[in-house]
Amino acid sequence: EQAIARGYQILSFDLPEHGERKRVNDDCKIQECVRDLKIIMDYAKSLSNNISVLACSLGAYCTLLTYKRESLRQCLFLSPVVDMEQMINNMMEECKISENKLKEEKEIKTSIGHTLYWDYYCYVKEHPIDEWNNTTSILYGSEDEICEFNVVAGFAKCFNCDLEIMENGKHSFHTKEQMEFFKQWLNKYL
Repeated sequence: EQAIARGYQILSFDLPEHGERKRVNDDCKIQECVRDLKIIMDYAKSLSNNISVLACSLGAYCTLLTYKRESLRQCLFLSPVVDMEQMINNMMEECKISENKLKEEKEIKTSIGHTLYWDYYCYVKEHPIDEWNNTTSILYGSEDEICEFNVVAGFAKCFNCDLEIMENGKHSFHTKEQMEFFKQWLNKYL
């Protein structure tokens, strides 16, 4: 609503297994997400040459992978995953799954409800986020239980991103207080 009021046109998109696509039988594999985001960008470019991105969590990671060579007006990331390999390694360690076991089984449903895929893991390792040249602002919750602060802060420093931290904020901004903070942050950049 805030963006529309300021003249932005909005393209909204859910990754597989998220939002409106939870009912669809697609696995949320990074390769498919990248493919989908390329289609979205091609469509956006047919409408405008002034493109900004707002993405959260996994969507931010997919944006970093897919749009690293795009010239974007600005990027706004909420609770971004910026190092998927580290996140998967943490999950494997927590669930006591070795890299060799994942390689052998190809697909493992974890005890915490996520499915790990060998091809996904290989893709992530082969495509590190080592390039990002777009003006980017990040909002991060100090109590984010998914993305480690030092990883997000290191990314922000490496790629010269603005980083704002909401004290006591979680990964998922959903409470009234968190949403109000998010709206105020968003207003600064729109």
